[in-house]
Amino acid sequence: MKTNSKTLKRNLFIASFIIPTFVFFCVFTIYPVIQALQKSFYDWSGMSENSEFIGFDNFVEIFKDPIVLRAIGNDYFLVVGKVIGIMILATFFAVALTRFNLKGSGFFRAIFFIPNVISVVVIGVLWNFIYNPQIGFLNAFLSLFTDKKVDITWLGFPQHTIWMLLPPTIWAGIGFYMILMIAAIVNIPASYYEAANIDGAGQWSQFRHITMPLIWEQIKVSIVNIVITTLNGSFVIVQLMTNGGQPDNTTQVMGSYLYRMAFQQYHFGYGAAIGVMILIVSLITTLILQRVMRQETIEMH
Repeated sequence: MKTNSKTLKRNLFIASFIIPTFVFFCVFTIYPVIQALQKSFYDWSGMSENSEFIGFDNFVEIFKDPIVLRAIGNDYFLVVGKVIGIMILATFFAVALTRFNLKGSGFFRAIFFIPNVISVVVIGVLWNFIYNPQIGFLNAFLSLFTDKKVDITWLGFPQHTIWMLLPPTIWAGIGFYMILMIAAIVNIPASYYEAANIDGAGQWSQFRHITMPLIWEQIKVSIVNIVITTLNGSFVIVQLMTNGGQPDNTTQVMGSYLYRMAFQQYHFGYGAAIGVMILIVSLITTLILQRVMRQETIEMH
Protein backbone atom coordinates (compact mmCIF):
# COMPACT_ATOMS: atom_id res chain seq x y z
CA MET A 1 0.00 0.00 0.00
CA LYS A 2 2.83 2.40 0.86
CA THR A 3 4.42 1.75 -2.54
CA ASN A 4 1.14 2.51 -4.34
CA SER A 5 0.69 5.67 -2.28
CA LYS A 6 4.20 6.86 -3.11
CA THR A 7 3.64 6.10 -6.80
CA LEU A 8 0.36 8.03 -6.78
CA LYS A 9 1.96 11.03 -5.08
CA ARG A 10 4.83 10.94 -7.55
CA ASN A 11 2.45 10.80 -10.51
CA LEU A 12 0.35 13.64 -9.11
CA PHE A 13 3.50 15.71 -8.55
CA ILE A 14 4.61 15.14 -12.16
CA ALA A 15 1.11 15.85 -13.48
CA SER A 16 0.98 19.15 -11.56
CA PHE A 17 3.82 20.36 -13.78
CA ILE A 18 2.80 18.74 -17.06
CA ILE A 19 -0.94 19.47 -17.14
CA PRO A 20 -0.79 23.31 -16.77
CA THR A 21 1.95 23.49 -19.40
CA PHE A 22 -0.03 21.23 -21.73
CA VAL A 23 -3.17 23.35 -21.23
CA PHE A 24 -1.28 26.57 -22.01
CA PHE A 25 0.28 24.90 -25.06
CA CYS A 26 -3.12 23.82 -26.35
CA VAL A 27 -4.74 27.22 -25.70
CA PHE A 28 -1.96 29.43 -27.07
CA THR A 29 -0.43 27.19 -29.77
CA ILE A 30 -2.63 24.30 -30.91
CA TYR A 31 -5.92 26.23 -30.88
CA PRO A 32 -4.57 29.23 -32.87
CA VAL A 33 -3.04 26.85 -35.43
CA ILE A 34 -6.37 25.06 -35.86
CA GLN A 35 -8.18 28.40 -36.16
CA ALA A 36 -5.67 29.66 -38.74
CA LEU A 37 -6.07 26.46 -40.75
CA GLN A 38 -9.85 26.82 -40.66
CA LYS A 39 -9.81 30.51 -41.66
CA SER A 40 -7.41 29.79 -44.53
CA PHE A 41 -10.26 28.07 -46.38
CA TYR A 42 -12.46 31.17 -46.28
CA ASP A 43 -12.66 34.51 -48.02
CA TRP A 44 -12.96 36.73 -44.94
CA SER A 45 -11.99 40.34 -44.25
CA GLY A 46 -11.42 39.72 -40.55
CA MET A 47 -13.87 42.50 -39.68
CA SER A 48 -17.16 41.17 -41.02
CA GLU A 49 -19.41 38.45 -39.63
CA ASN A 50 -19.84 37.08 -43.15
CA SER A 51 -17.28 34.73 -44.68
CA GLU A 52 -17.37 32.59 -47.80
CA PHE A 53 -15.90 29.10 -47.99
CA ILE A 54 -13.55 28.95 -50.99
CA GLY A 55 -11.63 25.75 -50.30
CA PHE A 56 -8.00 25.79 -51.43
CA ASP A 57 -8.31 28.99 -53.49
CA ASN A 58 -6.18 30.96 -51.03
CA PHE A 59 -3.38 28.41 -51.31
CA VAL A 60 -3.63 28.39 -55.10
CA GLU A 61 -3.33 32.17 -55.03
CA ILE A 62 -0.24 31.92 -52.82
CA PHE A 63 1.63 29.89 -55.43
CA LYS A 64 0.70 32.45 -58.08
CA ASP A 65 1.70 35.46 -55.96
CA PRO A 66 5.22 36.65 -56.91
CA ILE A 67 5.55 38.56 -53.63
CA VAL A 68 5.14 35.31 -51.68
CA LEU A 69 7.97 33.68 -53.62
CA ARG A 70 10.16 36.71 -53.01
CA ALA A 71 9.23 36.69 -49.32
CA ILE A 72 10.17 33.01 -48.98
CA GLY A 73 13.47 33.72 -50.73
CA ASN A 74 14.17 36.60 -48.34
CA ASP A 75 13.31 34.41 -45.36
CA TYR A 76 15.82 31.80 -46.44
CA PHE A 77 18.39 34.46 -47.23
CA LEU A 78 18.12 35.71 -43.65
CA VAL A 79 18.19 32.13 -42.36
CA VAL A 80 21.44 31.31 -44.17
CA GLY A 81 23.03 34.67 -43.32
CA LYS A 82 22.10 34.45 -39.64
CA VAL A 83 23.15 30.82 -39.24
CA ILE A 84 26.56 31.48 -40.80
CA GLY A 85 27.14 34.84 -39.11
CA ILE A 86 25.84 34.00 -35.64
CA MET A 87 27.36 30.52 -35.37
CA ILE A 88 30.82 31.55 -36.58
CA LEU A 89 31.00 34.61 -34.33
CA ALA A 90 29.31 33.00 -31.32
CA THR A 91 31.58 29.95 -31.48
CA PHE A 92 34.69 32.10 -32.01
CA PHE A 93 33.94 34.32 -29.02
CA ALA A 94 32.98 31.32 -26.88
CA VAL A 95 36.29 29.60 -27.63
CA ALA A 96 38.23 32.84 -27.11
CA LEU A 97 36.63 33.47 -23.71
CA THR A 98 37.11 29.91 -22.46
CA ARG A 99 40.27 28.58 -24.06
CA PHE A 100 42.52 31.65 -24.35
CA ASN A 101 42.34 32.74 -20.68
CA LEU A 102 41.44 36.31 -21.56
CA LYS A 103 41.29 38.81 -18.71
CA GLY A 104 37.86 40.18 -17.93
CA SER A 105 36.03 37.34 -19.69
CA GLY A 106 32.99 37.90 -17.44
CA PHE A 107 32.79 41.51 -18.57
CA PHE A 108 32.91 40.52 -22.24
CA ARG A 109 30.21 37.88 -21.72
CA ALA A 110 27.93 40.53 -20.23
CA ILE A 111 28.68 43.00 -23.04
CA PHE A 112 27.94 40.44 -25.76
CA PHE A 113 24.72 39.38 -24.03
CA ILE A 114 23.30 42.92 -23.72
CA PRO A 115 21.57 42.86 -27.17
CA ASN A 116 19.57 39.82 -26.03
CA VAL A 117 17.96 41.74 -23.17
CA ILE A 118 17.14 44.72 -25.39
CA SER A 119 13.73 44.82 -27.03
CA VAL A 120 13.76 44.11 -30.75
CA VAL A 121 11.96 47.43 -31.18
CA VAL A 122 14.91 49.23 -29.60
CA ILE A 123 17.30 47.28 -31.84
CA GLY A 124 15.34 48.31 -34.94
CA VAL A 125 15.29 51.98 -33.92
CA LEU A 126 19.00 51.90 -33.03
CA TRP A 127 20.05 50.43 -36.36
CA ASN A 128 17.75 52.78 -38.23
CA PHE A 129 19.75 55.57 -36.64
CA ILE A 130 23.05 53.87 -37.55
CA TYR A 131 21.93 53.60 -41.20
CA ASN A 132 20.44 57.12 -41.35
CA PRO A 133 21.95 58.85 -44.42
CA GLN A 134 22.11 62.28 -42.76
CA ILE A 135 22.93 61.77 -39.08
CA GLY A 136 23.75 58.07 -38.98
CA PHE A 137 26.87 56.65 -37.35
CA LEU A 138 27.87 54.54 -40.37
CA ASN A 139 28.03 57.44 -42.83
CA ALA A 140 29.76 59.61 -40.21
CA PHE A 141 32.38 56.91 -39.68
CA LEU A 142 33.00 56.45 -43.41
CA SER A 143 33.26 60.23 -43.84
CA LEU A 144 36.39 60.16 -41.68
CA PHE A 145 38.21 58.42 -44.54
CA THR A 146 36.97 60.59 -47.42
CA ASP A 147 37.35 64.19 -48.50
CA LYS A 148 33.61 64.83 -48.53
CA LYS A 149 30.65 63.76 -46.45
CA VAL A 150 29.26 60.29 -47.18
CA ASP A 151 25.48 60.29 -47.52
CA ILE A 152 24.65 56.74 -48.65
CA THR A 153 21.01 55.72 -48.21
CA TRP A 154 21.72 52.25 -46.85
CA LEU A 155 18.08 51.17 -46.71
CA GLY A 156 17.13 52.67 -50.05
CA PHE A 157 18.71 50.31 -52.60
CA PRO A 158 16.27 47.63 -53.79
CA GLN A 159 19.04 45.15 -54.64
CA HIS A 160 20.98 45.52 -51.40
CA THR A 161 18.55 46.53 -48.64
CA ILE A 162 17.96 42.92 -47.55
CA TRP A 163 21.70 42.68 -46.86
CA MET A 164 21.41 45.60 -44.46
CA LEU A 165 19.08 43.56 -42.26
CA LEU A 166 21.75 40.96 -41.53
CA PRO A 167 24.07 43.03 -39.26
CA PRO A 168 21.37 43.97 -36.72
CA THR A 169 19.87 40.46 -36.62
CA ILE A 170 23.29 38.82 -36.28
CA TRP A 171 24.40 41.35 -33.65
CA ALA A 172 21.24 40.74 -31.65
CA GLY A 173 21.71 36.96 -31.58
CA ILE A 174 25.43 36.45 -30.94
CA GLY A 175 25.31 36.78 -27.14
CA PHE A 176 22.68 34.13 -26.46
CA TYR A 177 24.30 31.45 -28.61
CA MET A 178 27.75 32.39 -27.32
CA ILE A 179 26.52 31.61 -23.79
CA LEU A 180 25.22 28.23 -25.01
CA MET A 181 28.58 27.44 -26.58
CA ILE A 182 30.44 28.55 -23.44
CA ALA A 183 28.27 26.30 -21.27
CA ALA A 184 29.11 23.35 -23.52
CA ILE A 185 32.84 24.09 -23.72
CA VAL A 186 33.39 24.50 -19.96
CA ASN A 187 31.89 21.02 -19.44
CA ILE A 188 34.61 19.42 -21.56
CA PRO A 189 37.17 17.80 -19.20
CA ALA A 190 40.42 19.76 -19.08
CA SER A 191 42.33 16.44 -19.30
CA TYR A 192 41.36 16.17 -22.97
CA TYR A 193 43.12 19.43 -23.80
CA GLU A 194 46.07 18.58 -21.55
CA ALA A 195 46.56 15.30 -23.40
CA ALA A 196 46.31 17.14 -26.74
CA ASN A 197 48.95 19.65 -25.59
CA ILE A 198 51.27 16.83 -24.61
CA ASP A 199 50.79 15.30 -28.07
CA GLY A 200 51.71 18.65 -29.65
CA ALA A 201 48.25 19.53 -31.02
CA GLY A 202 47.73 23.23 -31.73
CA GLN A 203 44.67 25.30 -30.91
CA TRP A 204 43.08 24.72 -34.31
CA SER A 205 43.61 20.97 -34.11
CA GLN A 206 42.14 20.92 -30.59
CA PHE A 207 39.14 22.87 -31.79
CA ARG A 208 38.51 20.51 -34.70
CA HIS A 209 39.04 17.21 -32.89
CA ILE A 210 37.96 17.98 -29.32
CA THR A 211 35.79 21.09 -29.03
CA MET A 212 33.65 20.76 -32.15
CA PRO A 213 32.70 17.07 -31.74
CA LEU A 214 31.86 17.52 -28.05
CA ILE A 215 29.67 20.59 -28.51
CA TRP A 216 27.97 19.33 -31.66
CA GLU A 217 24.65 18.79 -29.90
CA GLN A 218 24.58 22.44 -28.77
CA ILE A 219 25.49 23.56 -32.29
CA LYS A 220 22.61 21.56 -33.77
CA VAL A 221 20.14 22.96 -31.25
CA SER A 222 21.39 26.49 -31.92
CA ILE A 223 21.09 26.17 -35.69
CA VAL A 224 17.57 24.75 -35.51
CA ASN A 225 16.55 27.50 -33.09
CA ILE A 226 17.98 30.22 -35.35
CA VAL A 227 16.13 28.78 -38.34
CA ILE A 228 12.79 28.56 -36.53
CA THR A 229 13.01 32.03 -34.96
CA THR A 230 14.06 33.57 -38.28
CA LEU A 231 11.29 31.99 -40.32
CA ASN A 232 8.72 32.96 -37.70
CA GLY A 233 10.13 36.15 -36.20
CA SER A 234 11.75 38.31 -38.90
CA PHE A 235 8.53 40.32 -39.21
CA VAL A 236 9.35 42.82 -36.45
CA ILE A 237 12.78 43.92 -37.70
CA VAL A 238 11.48 44.14 -41.29
CA GLN A 239 8.47 46.17 -40.20
CA LEU A 240 10.60 48.58 -38.16
CA MET A 241 13.54 49.05 -40.49
CA THR A 242 11.99 48.85 -43.95
CA ASN A 243 8.37 49.83 -43.28
CA GLY A 244 7.04 46.36 -44.00
CA GLY A 245 9.20 45.23 -46.93
CA GLN A 246 10.19 48.40 -48.74
CA PRO A 247 11.54 49.43 -51.16
CA ASP A 248 9.22 47.74 -53.64
CA ASN A 249 8.77 44.56 -51.55
CA THR A 250 12.47 43.71 -51.87
CA THR A 251 12.76 43.06 -48.12
CA GLN A 252 9.37 41.43 -47.73
CA VAL A 253 9.29 38.27 -45.59
CA MET A 254 6.41 35.90 -44.99
CA GLY A 255 5.57 37.36 -41.58
CA SER A 256 5.44 40.96 -42.79
CA TYR A 257 3.40 39.97 -45.86
CA LEU A 258 0.95 38.13 -43.61
CA TYR A 259 0.57 41.30 -41.52
CA ARG A 260 0.00 43.43 -44.61
CA MET A 261 -2.60 41.16 -46.15
CA ALA A 262 -4.49 40.36 -42.93
CA PHE A 263 -4.34 43.61 -40.96
CA GLN A 264 -3.71 46.33 -43.53
CA GLN A 265 -5.56 45.10 -46.62
CA TYR A 266 -8.11 43.02 -44.65
CA HIS A 267 -7.69 39.78 -46.59
CA PHE A 268 -7.69 37.78 -43.39
CA GLY A 269 -8.35 34.42 -45.03
CA TYR A 270 -5.40 34.92 -47.37
CA GLY A 271 -3.27 36.02 -44.42
CA ALA A 272 -4.27 32.87 -42.52
CA ALA A 273 -3.21 30.79 -45.53
CA ILE A 274 0.18 32.55 -45.48
CA GLY A 275 0.44 31.70 -41.78
CA VAL A 276 -0.21 28.04 -42.55
CA MET A 277 2.49 28.20 -45.23
CA ILE A 278 4.93 29.62 -42.68
CA LEU A 279 4.17 26.67 -40.39
CA ILE A 280 4.62 24.13 -43.21
CA VAL A 281 7.86 25.72 -44.42
CA SER A 282 9.22 25.82 -40.86
CA LEU A 283 8.37 22.16 -40.22
CA ILE A 284 9.84 20.94 -43.51
CA THR A 285 13.01 22.99 -43.03
CA THR A 286 13.45 21.74 -39.47
CA LEU A 287 13.01 18.09 -40.50
CA ILE A 288 15.50 18.47 -43.34
CA LEU A 289 18.00 20.18 -41.03
CA GLN A 290 17.74 17.48 -38.41
CA ARG A 291 18.35 14.83 -41.04
CA VAL A 292 21.27 16.70 -42.62
CA MET A 293 22.93 17.40 -39.26
CA ARG A 294 22.34 13.92 -37.91
CA GLN A 295 25.61 12.77 -36.47
CA GLU A 296 26.48 10.31 -33.75
CA THR A 297 26.86 12.15 -30.46
CA ILE A 298 30.28 11.74 -28.83
CA GLU A 299 29.95 11.09 -25.12
CA MET A 300 32.48 12.25 -22.56
CA HIS A 301 33.87 9.63 -20.24
